[in-house]
Amino acid sequence: MMVSKSVGMGAIVLSALAVLAGCADTGSLNGAGHPAAGATATKSLYDRLGGKPAITAVVDQFVANVAADGRINSRFATTDIPKLKGHLVDQVCGATGGPCSYHGRDMKSTHLGMQISSADFGALVQDLVAALDKFNVPAGEKSELLGILGPMKKDIVEVP
Repeated sequence: MMVSKSVGMGAIVLSALAVLAGCADTGSLNGAGHPAAGATATKSLYDRLGGKPAITAVVDQFVANVAADGRINSRFATTDIPKLKGHLVDQVCGATGGPCSYHGRDMKSTHLGMQISSADFGALVQDLVAALDKFNVPAGEKSELLGILGPMKKDIVEVP
């Protein structure tokens, strides 16, 4: 039973990260800078973010932020953190057009009955935004990813 609960909370992080953190970087980690005008239309979001190394860096920072957040960190007390990070990277990578595939459980069945609140979800998003800010993620990439994955929230939050 504890495994199911910790996996479910990990999936909250997956979905929150997918909602925002997939836009991990636009070159700030690898020195590539912003793409030239018109280049964004031909490059995938994954490529514009700097690929898997940039996504991994944001995931690492995001998980550290969650671990330090007294509002929600207790929900992750029994979570396998290395496994969680791997799932997060895979989900974001795939969702942004990269070569990865997320093989975790779907958000709705994972979170069913967990009583995840809007406040819980909001705390995760705040922790994610802090990680994204550290890597200077532009608003355009954030908005693009939100448009792709934002609807996941309805499958996670059960308590207003």
